Amino acid sequence: MRGLVLTGPVAIGDHKIMIIGVAGRNGAGKGEFVQFLETRSYSVFSLSDAIRKELADRGLEESRELMIETGQEMRRKAGPGALAQRLARQLLPDRNYAIDSIRHPVEVEILRQHAGATGHVFHLVWVDAKLETRFDRMVKRGRSGDPATVADLERLEVRERGSDDPNAQQLDAVEAEADFRLANDDTLQGFQDQIQTWVRANLAFDRPGWDDYFMNIARVVASRSNCVKRKVAAVVTLDKRIISTGYNGTPRGTTNCNEGGCPRCNDLAPGGTRLDECLCSHAEENSITQAAYHGVSLKGGTIYTTFSPCLQCTKMIINAGLIEVIYQSDYPLGDVSLALLREAGIKTRQIGI
Repeated sequence: MRGLVLTGPVAIGDHKIMIIGVAGRNGAGKGEFVQFLETRSYSVFSLSDAIRKELADRGLEESRELMIETGQEMRRKAGPGALAQRLARQLLPDRNYAIDSIRHPVEVEILRQHAGATGHVFHLVWVDAKLETRFDRMVKRGRSGDPATVADLERLEVRERGSDDPNAQQLDAVEAEADFRLANDDTLQGFQDQIQTWVRANLAFDRPGWDDYFMNIARVVASRSNCVKRKVAAVVTLDKRIISTGYNGTPRGTTNCNEGGCPRCNDLAPGGTRLDECLCSHAEENSITQAAYHGVSLKGGTIYTTFSPCLQCTKMIINAGLIEVIYQSDYPLGDVSLALLREAGIKTRQIGI
């Protein structure tokens, strides 16, 4: 098999940041694939790293037999997805990753699920080459524990291909899960050209628009809220720059709401009641007063808020000179506020969650 063989669709323009799982048989070129991506700013991990660390902790020298046995032991203790679960905790949502040594279908499943939860796109790439080609490469690299003959390699790979033991390696099942296949029977340069072609075809991803960008930031700002009832945030922008942020909570220098600072919130008063007892400032109010505190003009700006504003915040928005309100969710009793904003000539838009 020569060239690039794609066993899944190539869609340009709808992909996000990627987690690329790399699997294949011994000597197929998985390491070359991962190294190529590492030199192009991908963050690289190997599921085998946890096994190597375990061997080092035991004072044992690494060999393929010990790697297989120790990996099975770790899976028996913590389940067939143990290595992938440990690795997934290290992955961040803003990086492209290449992950080597995937040897069990449960590992594939865990990485796919993690990618979906973090907004990544997961691709499993199977790297393959002829048996004789792979053996020649293993002889040249001279790694400890590698098979001494082609027959030894074949016997070893029988164990790796599949087993009745659910914690053993299941490479045939992993191959069946592959989204793409790359053949590596040619030169190193030819293989690198294939990788380059594949990555360029699958690297495209959506950038969020400005509205989504600023609203996503507002959601992060909301996580700082100390209100026990509802977390709300506002972000004020001017010329696509953030000039002020705010979240709801008790005033500066007073007891936080979540520490008992607001009697209304801590009594979980029904919506619209006991408003005269609420000591929390709203997110829009805080974003406007924070700007005033630091001497920043909001005139001509846009405010992004996770809830449409209440009437008091609406009046502050109008008088601060803001010209647009973009909100995510409807605030209870907010119809009067939206009507007043429109009367004042301020644009209002609701965008999806």
